[in-house]
Amino acid sequence: MNKILTLLLIFTISQMSFSQSQENLSKEERLKWFKDAKLGIFIHWGLYAVDGIQESWGLWHQKIGYDEYLKQHQGFTAQNYNPKDWAEIFKKTGARYAVLTTRHHDGFALWGTKLSRLNAVDYSPAKRDLVAPFAQTLRNQGLKVGLYYSLTDWAHPDYKVPFPRPDLKKFYPQKNQNQLDSWQRFVKYYRGQLRELSSEINPDLWWFDGDWERSAEEWRAAGTKDSLLSWNPNVIINSRLQSYGDYATPEQGIPVVRPKGPWEFCMTMNDNWGYFPSDKNYKPIAQIIRTFVEVISKGGNLLLNIGPKADGTIAEPQMQRLNALGDWIRKHHEAVFDTQEGLPYGHFFGPTMVSKDKKSIYLCLFDEPKHYVLLKGLQTKVKEIEVVGSGQQLNFERNGGAAWNNIPGILRIEIPQKQNLDEYVTIIKISLEDELHLYRGHGNAVEMN
Repeated sequence: MNKILTLLLIFTISQMSFSQSQENLSKEERLKWFKDAKLGIFIHWGLYAVDGIQESWGLWHQKIGYDEYLKQHQGFTAQNYNPKDWAEIFKKTGARYAVLTTRHHDGFALWGTKLSRLNAVDYSPAKRDLVAPFAQTLRNQGLKVGLYYSLTDWAHPDYKVPFPRPDLKKFYPQKNQNQLDSWQRFVKYYRGQLRELSSEINPDLWWFDGDWERSAEEWRAAGTKDSLLSWNPNVIINSRLQSYGDYATPEQGIPVVRPKGPWEFCMTMNDNWGYFPSDKNYKPIAQIIRTFVEVISKGGNLLLNIGPKADGTIAEPQMQRLNALGDWIRKHHEAVFDTQEGLPYGHFFGPTMVSKDKKSIYLCLFDEPKHYVLLKGLQTKVKEIEVVGSGQQLNFERNGGAAWNNIPGILRIEIPQKQNLDEYVTIIKISLEDELHLYRGHGNAVEMN
């Protein structure tokens, strides 16, 4: 009897290990395109674009009442919305995916959901689904489709909020649901909207938000993720489904220490996510490009935000930044898309990337160097060094080191000619004779006398 129990236990454990390894393998496969993407475009678009009001949060901070907020629907025309133009712009910028706010915390949906009349089809002059053509044109350009969805809905009568709210039941048909309590009705509602979007769009990525207001148990997060994967086994999910996401999503401040595993950094161009005409505090182009370089050097993606106008056009300051970033990426394509996370801290004073075959190192210069460029701890022999985008070959030599103790000298590289320095970030490529090997020791000496 004991033998049988032991065998059953061993079989059960082995099956669990097999299932876990299969799940991990599946996650790795699902995330493969995401790890190589490097750049995505975030689009915050909704009623808040009409009067330049802070997206949803003006309600929370009681700077505006819901009645007044919803009056903006009269100006949400989307009359110049051309998703084909958007997709072409994103592709030209160098993005590999884009994420659209299908519904923010305010409850206004950009598609014709059957679960709420508070949507672009039924409650705006646009009178059309704005999500489906977005997804189709992205795919026509070879880009992955991401859908932002706020778990919270501050307009929903079954969702409690800490600020005054008028009776908005007219927007939410809830027939034959009296047997459910208010929270059960809300969970059924939000899951129903996810099912609609999954059936109609079949997104490659779900970008959740608002999870901080409830626990994973209350959101039924585990069951929600299971449903999303059953509808599309290849879909990936950001970290804002409590602990049930596939990758980390810090925002607005680059982490000093990179998050564990795959990650993405989302950032606004100015101080607001949505279109905010009075906000002129746009980040300089140099800052946006340097942020992009810092993020990819740490193995992450940049999800750069734009806020289109209510008519669907993109403001000129945003276009200028998209175009400049696209120009820089095209010039340095190999350093962006043929690379992975760079060298550990201490080898070079600046961001770096390493080629996927580990036979090239890319050094990123934010400013004009003085005297020479230094790289420490490189064991592998160097074949040649050049400036990416100009082709200028750079002379180099090794100084110091202790060959008897396997300690390499410092690699000293000449400065690029001034005309070959990039306006924003200069990239130096070090081609190696073999795979990258670094010295990571403490430099202890061996007595030779």
